[in-house]
Amino acid sequence: MILQVGVKIFLRNQDGKYLLMRRSPEKYPGVKGEWDIPGGRINPGSLLIENLRREVMEETQLEIISEPKLIYAQDIIPSGEKHVVRLSYVGETKGKPVLDTSENVEYKWLSLGDLKKYENVDIYAKSIIDGGLLDMR
Repeated sequence: MILQVGVKIFLRNQDGKYLLMRRSPEKYPGVKGEWDIPGGRINPGSLLIENLRREVMEETQLEIISEPKLIYAQDIIPSGEKHVVRLSYVGETKGKPVLDTSENVEYKWLSLGDLKKYENVDIYAKSIIDGGLLDMR
C-alpha cells in the first residue's frame, strides 16, 4: 500500500470569507465534490508548512500571511492500493487569486454561513465544515 500525505487549507481573507475553487473537470473526472480548498500532496523531505505554502502559491498565487493552524487530520483510503493522510489547516491571506486553470477553473469567497450551505463541496472539506471545526476559528 502506498502512503501519501496531503496538506489543505481553509484560506480566509480580510473580509472573513473562505476561498473555494472549482476543480477542472478534465484533470479531476469523477471526484466527489466539484469545489475544494487549496492544497495538494507533499514533497517528502520538506516541511509540511513549506508544502502548504508552495501548493497555495502554485494554485492561487496567494501567500499565507498568518501562521497556519492545523484543525483536522483525515485518513483517506480510496482503495486497497493507496492511503492518504490529509492534514487540513486554517490561515489568513489577502489579495485576489490567480488560478492555475489546469487545476481549478473558478473561485468564490464565501462567508462561513454560506460555506455551510454550499453544495457540491469536496467530501473531506465538507466533513470539516459540517463538523463545526471552522466555527471555533
